[in-house]
Amino acid sequence: MTARDAILAAAVAVIWGLAFIASKIALREVSPLVLTALRFALAALPCLVVRRPPLSWPLIMALSATLFIGQFAAQFYGLAHGVPPGLTAVIVQVQAPLTVAFAAILFRELPGRMQLVGMAVSVAGLAMICATLGGEFSVETFAVTLISPVSFAVGNLLLRRAAGVNMFDLMAWMSLVAPLPLLAAAMAVDGVAPTLRDLAGLSRDGWIAALMLGVVATTMAYWAWGHLLRRHAAADVVPFGLLVPVVAGICGAALFGERFAPLRLAGMVALVAGVALAVLLGRPRTARVAIDVEGA
Repeated sequence: MTARDAILAAAVAVIWGLAFIASKIALREVSPLVLTALRFALAALPCLVVRRPPLSWPLIMALSATLFIGQFAAQFYGLAHGVPPGLTAVIVQVQAPLTVAFAAILFRELPGRMQLVGMAVSVAGLAMICATLGGEFSVETFAVTLISPVSFAVGNLLLRRAAGVNMFDLMAWMSLVAPLPLLAAAMAVDGVAPTLRDLAGLSRDGWIAALMLGVVATTMAYWAWGHLLRRHAAADVVPFGLLVPVVAGICGAALFGERFAPLRLAGMVALVAGVALAVLLGRPRTARVAIDVEGA
């Protein structure tokens, strides 16, 4: 990988880490469902100039439901109900061992030894985090937040059926699917008037955060990531994604005073270390599972 591409990969990781901060800022003004809808309404703008990929609508909808709606609605719910940005970014990394586990169950792709070790370390880290619950957020909030990596992992496997498709075009059309059902859900949960009031009353800072999520973190960053994956082996690109929780944690500490008790911090470190072992050293016995460690 050239120095230029390495800088681009690191920049994408920084953008995705900052996206957790932007999400926290925007969620001060709008509900998780409204923010998710707004993010993907903005990310869908390229549909005006790019063609729909040669995939069936059911597959595009399933990809949107998992990689976008399920992942980010749950993620934003956690952020809105007290889960710190740095911890949220770490929780999303559970998608990596989950993807390997689901592939083993559904496709009999048996994980390699280091992948099993990485999964075990990640699970131990998650258990340590669970042992610290009951402070700033509830067990129920944590459980909803875990829907994010589960949806992400399922979407990773569905994405295999889109092999060879232009990813920029696919992301745009997946984004187009998301806003209407999300807005309908927001109106059903929060009411029509409060939902419209949230949208109409979004401040300048709220719009800047939403644009960062929709245009920068989704449209631009996903395009750059896809560009790098086309030029280089996944093993050279994907590890840069491990910078995401680091960036989110540092910025969360600086901006929101995010602090972690020793046990929770140890659990976070163990979870990310387990993901690193699975991604960097893991070798499945059959075809590799494509793992994206972003989730922002």
